[in-house]
Amino acid sequence: MHRHRRDGRSPRGDREGVLMVYAIAQLKIHDRATYDRYQSRFMDVFKRYKGRLLAADETPEVVEGSSECNKVVVLSFPDEAAFREFSESPDYQEIAKDRKAGSTAVVMLVKALG
Repeated sequence: MHRHRRDGRSPRGDREGVLMVYAIAQLKIHDRATYDRYQSRFMDVFKRYKGRLLAADETPEVVEGSSECNKVVVLSFPDEAAFREFSESPDYQEIAKDRKAGSTAVVMLVKALG
């Protein structure tokens, strides 16, 4: 038995045996103007791909441990290939220069339970 989400879809994605993935970014923004330039262009690029923006919080609450991040972003993709198509695309790589210049980040790719 595998779990279904509230919308009725399986966490495996649209194809049987293919796991949905989540990209979780923990950022520490140190140059607001440069990061804002990235952020202002992000959705125009992101909407061309198969991902969904699930959360973007600039006041994340640390409930255990410690963190210096001041933003957390959670994205979902139907599979790892879709994530890589987005993250390795020339359009994203171009705007990501501002993200990298304006912040430090830890980005993790997490597989959904299947």
